[in-house]
This record gives sequence, C-alpha cells and structure tokens, in this order.
Amino acid sequence: MRRALPVLVLAVAGLIPVWRHTPSPTAQATGPVPAPSPPASPGGTTRVVAGPAVDTEKGPVQVEVTLDGDRISAVRMLRQPDHPQTTAAVPVLIEETLRAQSADVDTVSGATVTSDGYRESLQAALDAQDP
Repeated sequence: MRRALPVLVLAVAGLIPVWRHTPSPTAQATGPVPAPSPPASPGGTTRVVAGPAVDTEKGPVQVEVTLDGDRISAVRMLRQPDHPQTTAAVPVLIEETLRAQSADVDTVSGATVTSDGYRESLQAALDAQDP
C-alpha cells in the first residue's frame, strides 16, 4: 500500500507532458502547396493529365498532374478522403512529387492508405501521358 501513492504520483507526473503537448505547426496542413515555377520547356508543351480514381479503405483518391514538357510542374488532388491524416499528408505528397519529378515518393506516416492511392493515381497519369 505504501508503494501505491508514489507510483500514482509518478504516473500522473509522466502523463502531464503528454496532456500539454500540442502538435508542431508544420504537421498541420495550411492549404495547397504552390508549385515552384519551372523553367519554360522548349516548344511550350503543357499538358494536364488526370489519373484514375483509386478506391482506398478511406475513400477515393484521384490526382491531376500538370506537365511542362517532361517536367512535373504541378499536382492537384481531384478527390481525396475526408480524413485529418489525409488533409495533412496531401501537401507533403505534392511537395515530394515536385522534388522527385516522379511518383517515387515516400509514404506519409499516418496516411499510408492515402499515400498508396496517391502514388497509384499519379503513376497512372504519368503513364497515360507517354506517347
């Protein structure tokens, strides 16, 4: 019985930081990520290609990609699950796509299902634009 009180006090003391924790502002989505201005492609060939809607456990995911020549200049989500992790993951996925210039992007922690659907729709859009 004498050990119960110190254990209880230490347990509460250990939980206080967890209760007071607030997520960092970078973990929250603040809106769409603007695409960086790519250099103009020779001939000015700009195409917008929509990938197929990919059904996931959380809901459909569909991506639209804007290509300036062979360069990905913008990515937009046409359909996405209405889920907090998805909302936070979309700007990260778009930013990584613009950086990688391909569908080879990492899964966003906490949004695995959405990340998988995003990559599948994006890859299909990129494959569809090839002659």
